[in-house]
Order: sequence, then C-alpha cells, then structure tokens
Amino acid sequence: MSILQTPIATLDGNPATLGDLTGGQPALLVNVASKCGLTPQYTGLEELQRTYGERGFTVVGVPCNQFMGQEPGSADEIAEFCSATYGVSFPMTEKIEVNGDGQHPLYAELTAFADADGEAGDVQWNFEKFLINADGTPVARFRPRTEPGDASVVSAIESLLG
Repeated sequence: MSILQTPIATLDGNPATLGDLTGGQPALLVNVASKCGLTPQYTGLEELQRTYGERGFTVVGVPCNQFMGQEPGSADEIAEFCSATYGVSFPMTEKIEVNGDGQHPLYAELTAFADADGEAGDVQWNFEKFLINADGTPVARFRPRTEPGDASVVSAIESLLG
C-alpha cells in the first residue's frame, strides 16, 4: 500500500487520505508546532508553497504536540494561528503523534526513511521534513534545523518537478 492511501483527517476533522491532501503530486510533509523556536519556519514553508504550488507541489503541515507540548491548541486555534500569523495556504492535517506507541501509521512509514547521513528512526523535533514524490515514495529527509529555503531542500523539490 502506498502511503498516499494512509487515512489522515484534515485539520478541520474531515476524513481524508494523504493522497487527498497532496493531490497526487510531490509534497513536503512537516510536523509543525505553534509555540516552538522553529515556528518561524512557517514563513519558509509558505514561500515554498507559493513558489512551487502552481508547478505541481504542495507542503502538508502535520501538527504534533509531542515535543515539550509546543502545539497545545485545538484545531480551530491552530488554524487561526497559521492563517493570521503566517498566511498558511497549504493543507494541514489533524494533530497526530509522530513517535512512540501512538505513532500515526503515516509516520511509521516516513521514519523508516534515512536522512542524508543515513540515519532513520524517530523524528527529532518539530519541523522535521520528509519529501515524497508523486507516488508517495520518500525521497529526502531534512532534520528540524534545516530551513525550508535551504539549497538542499530547494534542489530536491526542483528535481521532482523537472
């Protein structure tokens, strides 16, 4: 089964699959949080969405409260924060767990993929990024401190868009 078939609700609670959220196009999946030192990365994520959205790419935000409780809000509070503070236009999922016993099946698949240093396993912190191609195969993993506009992220996205 492709990870695109993985059920995951939207932030407003509507049932969906990852494929519904990505539209079957390459995507950057990012576990996000509103009260993290890395939260300003939303600006760069939105810039990627605006730059590459029309070329068949999307960012997907995945709220997670597992790292020091830095995403405590309700779905409505998260949506309001993202819209009002960062003008987020990309799709957002329901709040999920990315590590541990309650790990969402999507992240069970994603965390098996290694980063550029060959390290797979648990998500380290908020704003870890997974790039998937149009068929849902992970092709790159970027650790939390890698900014969305970093040359390694941009070149990986560009390589999928031709």
